[in-house]
Amino acid sequence: MSTRARVFDFAVTVDEAWDARSERGGDPFAADEEHWAPEHLVLAGLARCSLTSLRYHCERAAVGLTSRASARGTVTRREEDGRFAFVEIAVDADVAFDPKPDEATVADLLMKGERDCFVGASLTAQPSYQWRVA
Repeated sequence: MSTRARVFDFAVTVDEAWDARSERGGDPFAADEEHWAPEHLVLAGLARCSLTSLRYHCERAAVGLTSRASARGTVTRREEDGRFAFVEIAVDADVAFDPKPDEATVADLLMKGERDCFVGASLTAQPSYQWRVA
């Protein structure tokens, strides 16, 4: 007997002014094409998802986490199909654990943070990660 995997559904709307709203409510993400391109939103989603995934695993291990991250990416034509897409993506994160686990546990937590970020797993270009641990 197979068990069904958990399912997570998300939805957003973009109105006539191009302001985006989550089905969860809250403030809209205002359209600001001068400063925010859709590609920025993908990178922000990846950075936040990576930290959220790491936080989840830290909570399971009873380890506190303080973190911040940045992400950058390059969009150009892919060689395999000639379509514009992210071809390189990198996440840089500064993290601190409390209490700080041993090195093997830190490595395991960071690996799980990368592996379980579904945004990164959904991208064709595999993100590279640089973790700086305080």
